[in-house]
Amino acid sequence: MKQGLYSSYVFTDKDFDYIRALIGEYSGINLNQGKRELVYARLTKRIRNLELTDFKQYCDLLRSGNQEELIACVNAITTNVTSFFREEHHFGFLAETVVPWLVNQQAGSGPAKVRVWSAGCSSGEEPYSIEMTLRDSPILEKRDVKILATDLDSNVLQLARQGIYRMDQLDKVSDAKRRKWFLWGDDKNLGQVKVRTELKSRIYFRQLNLMGPWPMHGPFQVIFCRNVVIYFDKVIQKQLFQRFADILAPEGYLFIGHSENLFGVSDRFRSIGRTIYRKIN
Repeated sequence: MKQGLYSSYVFTDKDFDYIRALIGEYSGINLNQGKRELVYARLTKRIRNLELTDFKQYCDLLRSGNQEELIACVNAITTNVTSFFREEHHFGFLAETVVPWLVNQQAGSGPAKVRVWSAGCSSGEEPYSIEMTLRDSPILEKRDVKILATDLDSNVLQLARQGIYRMDQLDKVSDAKRRKWFLWGDDKNLGQVKVRTELKSRIYFRQLNLMGPWPMHGPFQVIFCRNVVIYFDKVIQKQLFQRFADILAPEGYLFIGHSENLFGVSDRFRSIGRTIYRKIN
């Protein structure tokens, strides 16, 4: 039995191996030994709330088939780090290159439907940033535009739907966009902002496990999947990008995270910029 730093609750190798296998099977997330302290820190809160005595009892609860706790376990372990207009060059490219492409498709008439997917949307900053960028195009205002925003974590999706943020989270949002798209809190809500209903109207937040069936059929012209696949091994990454290519429209765009690349992972995209790809087949 190894405890090391784990003095509050007994956390054995057997416990960790079970949890990492369960999370891997359910979500595709690869929890290596370097994530052991993270798993302990995140799950001790669950053990405390459930009034259990150690990780063995918690693992027994998961083994019993308790789906509610499995989801809570995944939510606790999933890392959600995001911000408005994170990796700003992506949104500049979206505005300057992708939007004109969308408008000029189909002999200049533009696509009848514009579909964008934010895969791993976390607490909503990414899809709201995408929508603010698309709203800057008056021509796209007249199109049938929908943004699908999905995440594995049901807790952060609830935050995304609410669209309530601290004022300091808008550091990268221009003054013009702040005034146009956010309501400012007062009294007990001082220091908070809320996304205007109009900005939410074309965004559909849904819980989705990327490893499971995808109920949507596409095609999407644009997919953002940033800082998600770093948690998967190469086999899972290859499967995932194959599915992304299948559901993307011809010549559709894929945006991935700053620490990710498709080298040795997929031959169905070509790199056209900093972590920006275009479907080729």
